[in-house]
Amino acid sequence: MRSMENTSGQRKEDQKFELPPGFRFHPTDEELISHYLTKKVVDSCFIAMAIAEVDFNKCEPWDLPGLAKTGETEWYYFCLRHRKNPTGLITNRATDAGYWKATGKDKEIITMENALIRNEENTGFLQGKSSKW
Repeated sequence: MRSMENTSGQRKEDQKFELPPGFRFHPTDEELISHYLTKKVVDSCFIAMAIAEVDFNKCEPWDLPGLAKTGETEWYYFCLRHRKNPTGLITNRATDAGYWKATGKDKEIITMENALIRNEENTGFLQGKSSKW
């Protein structure tokens, strides 16, 4: 029997996750929250084989595809929020090359039982510094 030990030098949580041909990782918003995000919030050591952990403040958007564990056109990441001030009311969304800005209307994520579990906020990346900062 072969050893399951990681011999590539990469941490298990950093390794690419390969699905068999024809299979894709396409969870619904509800599945992402209930099966992955909730587990990550409850247990910071939780590792999802198909979801990478990335610090959006330390990498640029053009680097994100290479950091993903799986996916060709859609990727999933866990990321802690960086707070801009001590009260934690404002999120820091800046990187070295620009900043993430909220765009469009928030999308409500509803369970099959019609309960609101989260609002999804869409963001776009703008290069340069924000005039507000």
